[in-house]
Amino acid sequence: MNVLFLTLAYPEGEDERNIYTDLMHEFKNRGNNVYVVCQRERRFCKPTEYKIESGINVLRVKTGNITKTNIIEKGISTLLLENQFIKAIKRHLGHIRFDLLIYSTPPITFERVVKFIKKRNNCKTYLLLKDIFPQNAVDIGMMRKGSLVWHYFRTKEKRLYAISDYIGCMSKANVEYLLKHNPEIEKHKVEECPNCIKPESFCDINDRHLDIRERYGIPSEAVIFVYGGNLGRPQGIGFLLKVLEHVKERGDIFFLIVGSGTEYGRIEQYIKSSKQRNVKLMNSLPKADYDKLLKSCDVGLIFLDHRFTIPNFPSRLTAYMESAIPVLAATDVNTDIKDVLYQAGCGMWARSGDLDGYLRLVDKLASDFKLRRQMGLNGRKYLEKYYTVSRGYDIITAHLKEKVQNV
Repeated sequence: MNVLFLTLAYPEGEDERNIYTDLMHEFKNRGNNVYVVCQRERRFCKPTEYKIESGINVLRVKTGNITKTNIIEKGISTLLLENQFIKAIKRHLGHIRFDLLIYSTPPITFERVVKFIKKRNNCKTYLLLKDIFPQNAVDIGMMRKGSLVWHYFRTKEKRLYAISDYIGCMSKANVEYLLKHNPEIEKHKVEECPNCIKPESFCDINDRHLDIRERYGIPSEAVIFVYGGNLGRPQGIGFLLKVLEHVKERGDIFFLIVGSGTEYGRIEQYIKSSKQRNVKLMNSLPKADYDKLLKSCDVGLIFLDHRFTIPNFPSRLTAYMESAIPVLAATDVNTDIKDVLYQAGCGMWARSGDLDGYLRLVDKLASDFKLRRQMGLNGRKYLEKYYTVSRGYDIITAHLKEKVQNV
């Protein structure tokens, strides 16, 4: 089977991985011919390129800057994506006939690309819905509902849903939200298809090597609370800064923040001005070092802005589960990530903005090694049962089996 995957999030480099690289390798390992089309942003100063990466055919299309840039350039670059992708696909993959087309949001502007490929190949289409846009932008004040820009993207969103044969949502709450706010979508085409990875070898908390902490100047005795990922407006960074301010005098805990985004400078400025010593901010790390460092930490952090009405479900949860560390989340009340944490017994949750409640959870996790160890083990078990690429593959391809049976 020839499988084509469209995405903006396919890292470049042999040692890089995320939920999409793991899923595509699962498709390859199951005997499929896998093709990936992704962007290569202008800031990297590289041309469009088609090559084989670890057995997968990858077409990296030169585009404008979409990440780590201002909102105007991001908007223009996003609008130009469709034509750039279609042109590159015609040139480099025009001779390939695909049986299955998979694509992820963001962006919502893949609609014309999907339509072009579906019409040409008469293939099944599967949307991995990771971002409900433009409503997420409305929630945090980046876009006004009812504006011309909102109408444009809302129309693109509805067209993408309509052209998709199946839509895989990250959680039950996402399924319910999508159907409630888009009643024209047929219920049978929407299902749960959660974020999934191929877990690396298990590392028990008692067997972790702490030399990586020393390498990066992180105290060996403190309980390390780690945040890894995007540092933007969706994360509600203001609440994180309030948390840091209230723990600044404590020597028993340490906050490690690894990531990038529009709010990085705000965090950096706070640390400089406050001269806080039990927090460290890092822009990036080699992937191998980050993975090793994550396994040497004690608690994984998730933050989401309290204003969200859509049920976001951050993919970094799987990274924390893979490393067998408990999760402490501060989010809006609409996401069901809190339900998963309690169902799996792998973490704790507080409403974003509830500083007292959050700090009580920090104290509880910091003071109880056995609790942290058990929660970490619970999360790892839950991951291996529900969030593996093997399960994700089976969910997606089950529809192709149905097609064969109905012929």
